[in-house]
Amino acid sequence: MSHGDVIQSSRNSRQAVDIAIQPDPEVIPKAERRRFTAEYKLRVLAEADACTKRGEIGALLRREGLYSSHLDKWRTQRQRGALQALAPQKRGPKVDAQAAEIARLRRENERLQARLQQAETIIEVQKKLSVLLGLTTSESDERP
Repeated sequence: MSHGDVIQSSRNSRQAVDIAIQPDPEVIPKAERRRFTAEYKLRVLAEADACTKRGEIGALLRREGLYSSHLDKWRTQRQRGALQALAPQKRGPKVDAQAAEIARLRRENERLQARLQQAETIIEVQKKLSVLLGLTTSESDERP
């Protein structure tokens, strides 16, 4: 092996290392939470209830890509109220409709109070301006 071959071999191995070190530019998509329809849940529960032999439920779960905890949760939901309880539930804090309405009314009240204050200020300025310009009449002076 000549000196040139060793240098070429060294360059090739450095290129291979550089290629191996470079990060993969592919963006991995963020996993999404799976959602199951009530009909699907009922169908899977019916199939699970029909399983009599040992290992059939495990095969069903593997085929559907589910966990045994799914079946436990769905059975509990089914006992509480069948199809309606099996419908997907909205996650996060529950919104109280009455509290939301009260908050909306408070905001509206504050907005209207600000407008009233602005209108009263405009009326006061108009009164002072009419007094300065001498536009007051005896009729307007008698009003409270």
